Amino acid sequence: METAKTSSKIKEILGTICGSAIMAIGTALFLLPNQLSTGGFSGLATITYYFFEVPMGLANIVLNLPLFFIAWYKLGLRFISKTIVGTISLSIFIDIFDKLKPITTDRFLSCIYGGIIVGFGTAIILKVGASTGGTDLISNITKAYKPTIKIGNVITLIDAVIVALNALAFREIEIGLYSAIAIFLMGKIIDIVFEGINFTKLIIIISDKSEEISNKIQEIERGVTGLHGKGMYTEKEKMVLICASPRKEVGRVRRIAKEIDKNSFIIISNAREVYGEGFK
Repeated sequence: METAKTSSKIKEILGTICGSAIMAIGTALFLLPNQLSTGGFSGLATITYYFFEVPMGLANIVLNLPLFFIAWYKLGLRFISKTIVGTISLSIFIDIFDKLKPITTDRFLSCIYGGIIVGFGTAIILKVGASTGGTDLISNITKAYKPTIKIGNVITLIDAVIVALNALAFREIEIGLYSAIAIFLMGKIIDIVFEGINFTKLIIIISDKSEEISNKIQEIERGVTGLHGKGMYTEKEKMVLICASPRKEVGRVRRIAKEIDKNSFIIISNAREVYGEGFK
């Protein structure tokens, strides 16, 4: 048991360091040289880097120090231990990579590749349950003081304010616009890493001919589950069909339902993760 725990902790630390190194590459070789940021404390550190010539990594640690003490008091050292590792390793890597020549000085390319690379590194860190401080730490501290608040709203608000400060500090609206693209791409990459690109569709079919539709769907080797339902307005009992299907087969399932019953009621939504026979 102890060996397994130790192995797990080592993997978490290595994952945090690896993710921080990838984030630092996207930041130091793409975003920072072009005065761009993905929000958070990196945005503030970008301002201090250009106006006060303070190394970005050092500024990032200094900005996070007060939060470490508050989080330690409110959330405990165990909670922030991985965050401390992530913040320090990210800061060190940024200052190391900052000494290298930027990959590109084209802002458009920088926001694209910088956002993708930072998003990939961030996803690795989140996968092991760590963070690199900044807005993540602020949101958790805020949540500890006010549990009802939505963390996503806090992070979005802070990132928006910091990106706006970047644009104002450098007096270029394009910096804010390009940074917004980088933030969007970063979020998308995080979603892809966590959820994959081949997510499944969930199809719900309500029809008076549910049995016939079910038999036809099974002919194309798709599983169907029937649940007893009741229309609350009509008070009629109906069988509700549920089918998990790859995106490429959604059209076939929908056509089957409509060909058999043109009045069938169909709902198609994304099922980010499906486990079981025929799926992961």
